Amino acid sequence: MNYNHSIMVVYHVDKLFSKAKHFRPNKKVGVHVAEKHLIALDLDGTLLKDDKTISTRNKAVIEKAKAEGHIVMIATGRPYRSSEMYYRELELDTPIVNFNGAFTHHPLDQNWGFYHEPLDVKVAKDIVEACRSFQFHNIIAEVMDDIYFHYHDEKLLELFSYGNPRITTGDLANYLTASPTSLLIHTEEDQLKKIRDHLSEIHAEVIEQRSWAAPWHVIEIIRSGLNKAVGLKKAADYYGIPAERIVAFGDEDNDLEMLEYAGHGIAMGNAIDQVKNIAKGVTFSNEEDGVGEYLADLLNL
Repeated sequence: MNYNHSIMVVYHVDKLFSKAKHFRPNKKVGVHVAEKHLIALDLDGTLLKDDKTISTRNKAVIEKAKAEGHIVMIATGRPYRSSEMYYRELELDTPIVNFNGAFTHHPLDQNWGFYHEPLDVKVAKDIVEACRSFQFHNIIAEVMDDIYFHYHDEKLLELFSYGNPRITTGDLANYLTASPTSLLIHTEEDQLKKIRDHLSEIHAEVIEQRSWAAPWHVIEIIRSGLNKAVGLKKAADYYGIPAERIVAFGDEDNDLEMLEYAGHGIAMGNAIDQVKNIAKGVTFSNEEDGVGEYLADLLNL
C-alpha cells in the first residue's frame, strides 16, 4: 500500500479502549501538509449522520479546509437532485460525482464539462425481461431526473420524490424509451444473490452492479466501466492534483474504486469489511465525526 505516513497509532488516546480498532497512519516528519489536497466525500454513511444531517464538527472542519485552500467535492451514488442541498449547505464551488460515476458535472460552471454515460436502453430492457424469472418488488429506471417505476409503490415514491422528478409508472419494457442513468431492482434478501449471479453471467461485460446497504435489498446497475473513481479522476486532472494528495472517504462497496485510487483512501468506522480491507486507514464512524476528525489531524486544521 502507498502510505504517506510511516507508522500506525491509536486515533485519539482518550478513546483508546472503546475505539481501539480505529487506526490511522501517523504523519511523517517533514510532510508539507499545506500542499493543496482534493477531498472527496461520500454522503450516506460517511459525511452524513444517520439522520441525514452534517454534524457541526464536520462542517466546521470542511469550512476550515476550504479556507486553507484545499478542494472539497461530493462523490455519491445519489442523483444530483437529492445531493444538491448538501452541495449548497457546504457552499461548494466544485464538480460533483453522482450516480456512482455515471454523471459528473460542475453545477456552477457549465463550461467545465457534462459527463453523462447512461446504460444502453436495450440492455436495460433485457434485464427487465430477465427479472420476470425471479421474484422482485419493483424495478426503477432513472434517466437523470426522470423516474420510471415498473409498479406503483407509495413507499418508493416517497423515497425518490425529492427534487420533484417527473415520474412515470408502467411496464418498463413498454414505457422506458431512453437510456437510463441507472437501473434499480428492489427484491427480497433471498433473491438478491440469485439475480446478481444471473446479471454477472449474462451482462458482466456491459454493466456494473452494486447492492444497497440494509434494510434495502436493492441492486443498482450502471454502465460498465463507471464508478466514483472515474468522476473523481476527472476533477483531479482538472485541478492538477496527483492521487497521493487525494483524500477520499467511504463506507460501502460503491466506494471501493475511489478509495483504492486516492492516496488517502479512508474507510469509516461503520464501513463494511470489504471497504476496511482495501482502505489505507480507518477513521471513526459517521456518527462520531469521522470525516472531520481525520481531516483535522491530517491537514493540521
